[in-house]
Amino acid sequence: MHAMTEVKAIKTAAEAGLAETYAAARSRLPGGKAVAAQRQAAFEVFVRDGLPHRRVEDWKYTDLRALMREARPLAPPPDAAAKAQAKTAGAMLGDVETRRLVFVDGAFVPELSDTAALENGLTVGSLAQALADGDAALSGELGKRAPATDVAVALNTALMGDGAAIRIAPGATIERPLHLVFMASGKPAASFVRSLVAVGERARAMLIESHEGPPGCGYQVNAALELAVGEGAHVDHVRIIGEGAEALHVSTLAAAIGGKARFNTFSFVIGGAVVRNQIFLDFDGDETVAGIRGATLLKARQHADTTLVVRHSGRGCQSREVFKSVLDDEAHGVFQGRIIVKPHAQQTDARMMTRALLLSDRAEADNKPELEIFADDVQCGHGATAGAIDEALKFYLMARGIPNAEAEALLIQAFLGEALDGLEHAALREALMHRVANWLKTRG
Repeated sequence: MHAMTEVKAIKTAAEAGLAETYAAARSRLPGGKAVAAQRQAAFEVFVRDGLPHRRVEDWKYTDLRALMREARPLAPPPDAAAKAQAKTAGAMLGDVETRRLVFVDGAFVPELSDTAALENGLTVGSLAQALADGDAALSGELGKRAPATDVAVALNTALMGDGAAIRIAPGATIERPLHLVFMASGKPAASFVRSLVAVGERARAMLIESHEGPPGCGYQVNAALELAVGEGAHVDHVRIIGEGAEALHVSTLAAAIGGKARFNTFSFVIGGAVVRNQIFLDFDGDETVAGIRGATLLKARQHADTTLVVRHSGRGCQSREVFKSVLDDEAHGVFQGRIIVKPHAQQTDARMMTRALLLSDRAEADNKPELEIFADDVQCGHGATAGAIDEALKFYLMARGIPNAEAEALLIQAFLGEALDGLEHAALREALMHRVANWLKTRG
């Protein structure tokens, strides 16, 4: 009876729909009793708090309760037509050679994935299969890094269906980037994907996530990746969000990074009606070096929110955060970044910069960088700017015979360069710059 009285507190159509979805699906979602209990505890977080709204500080600029009008039903398993569509998914990477793991409407598709001839030390598979097989070690890792009180994460935990389960052995070097391809086929449905990646000590790997789908369909995606980076490892992570123009997309990266590791993450947001890109990073060891960057391009009435929380718990760690957004028409870009330096994290060196370029007087940028410092021997700083294209620079280019649109495009590409230049993989950097160029060509 107690649970029933709790559910009555759910007010909006989307909240009621999510509750109905969970009630109908819970008995057939993968995992044994321990996972089912974890799902139930997560669902109760959602029941207690509901969808986040503007009175929740971390969601101040992205009122999901207002933006999410309805909850789509869970996506059915992909049919042959959906799988056929997915053969060309991930093409935005151009000629970058990767090992592809393909998920269609949230479900792993082995026949489209490169799972043969794995490098020494690499194990890849489906999370749903691992949970169904009762993989106790993997189940024990679920939720270790993701913040349980975040409602988006709680919903993902309650309703997660499939995702990637990847282990990289200590000392292994994985030459080909691992590309997790998440494609929505265009059904008006919702998918909840959860991936677990564990990288052993001194190992090296690159992980790319791409999310895409067709325009004209209001599908919904809630994706979460939990990442453990071992001591002395070198990991590059790239997330590309290129969803269809009507889609609602919520992504979470939750990573725990060991000492003396090198870690880079790059977010590229170029699609979706409403996007929330969450990054939670914990530097658990000493002397870790991290580059945390992102680029967002929005037009029409797109809304994209990047929210970042970096916790420095070890000594002598260095982090650099650089996020750039380009906003046209009536687009709304949000950046919230918080660096937390714990009492024992002396000699932390952390710098955060966010800059927004407004191409229209109707575009809106909200930037909120924050520092919480509980140690005294640190070097930390942050900055935020928002403004229009520098007319003097544009005039300089046009005076040398460059047409107006081309001059603007050159300045926008240069503006984004500082974030994109942080990508160590040259071919991937080139592929994303090509996407930027295509985006600029479609400007009215």
